[in-house]
Amino acid sequence: MDKLSPIILFVYNRPDHTRRTLDELEKSPLAQSSILYIFSDGARNNAVKAAVDKVRAVINAPRDFKSVHIIEREVNWGLAKNVVDGVTKVIDEHGKAIVLEDDVLLSEHALPYFNRALTWYEDEETVMHIGGYIYELERTHLAEVFFTRYTASQAWATWKRAWDYFEADIDEIIRQFDKKKVNDFTFDHTMNFWRQIQQQKAGKVDSWAVRWYASVFLRGGLALSPNQSLIENIGHDGTGVHSEISEMFATTLRSEPIERFPSEVMESEEGYRALKKYFKDRKGSFAERGVRFIRNKIFHRLTNRRG
Repeated sequence: MDKLSPIILFVYNRPDHTRRTLDELEKSPLAQSSILYIFSDGARNNAVKAAVDKVRAVINAPRDFKSVHIIEREVNWGLAKNVVDGVTKVIDEHGKAIVLEDDVLLSEHALPYFNRALTWYEDEETVMHIGGYIYELERTHLAEVFFTRYTASQAWATWKRAWDYFEADIDEIIRQFDKKKVNDFTFDHTMNFWRQIQQQKAGKVDSWAVRWYASVFLRGGLALSPNQSLIENIGHDGTGVHSEISEMFATTLRSEPIERFPSEVMESEEGYRALKKYFKDRKGSFAERGVRFIRNKIFHRLTNRRG
């Protein structure tokens, strides 16, 4: 295999999640040959400082990678700024990167997949994103790996040639959209990506992920995805700053390696339809939505009381 990609891990205030993520990552057969960068954001307030300190104790423990570089922010940058800055710095130095957050467990096949795909499509300008996570889709008609416009952000990889097109300015992103593009961007309005863009504009959210998806989409770029996830997301248990309790991200992990990739670079019609169906049905029935809403309200109320 060609020169391995560096791995970037972003962490904040979840020591248990961070430990589990690092433990699984370290088990990969390529870990000992990979460079790991860890960006630890600073505490937003005194209430989370102890948790941030615990995270830093976890990431500073010895690990079996080729080398480990730890960047501890002195103040709170927020996830979006931390990710954009960290990815840019590492990718400018190495030309490519595998990007993780503190709530993803990688299967043993994930790092080989990322590295093979980064090598295979290195000079394919249309391929801008390699995703390792995929929702629990109906796989009957899906190829083993396929291309769509959607850039899953739970665990992913890219090259400098693609990341250079990341557009941070939300006004510039909005300027390039028309009615048809909004429709295409949202999978025929089955997923709230355009609402996320509007919330970014209004300052209600600060998302690097939706801006990255928009940047790839507006360039006509494509993202590679496996038909079964190589990543288990453990972050939607109510502990995340940007996530609530949800079963939407629950997956079964692929048990076999991915060694072959599509030679034809074009969006998969089957992949598009599978994602669109998933987005359309993701919220469940009215009763299921109500239960989820109440559960999250109770959880956050109890959490706030403890804090």
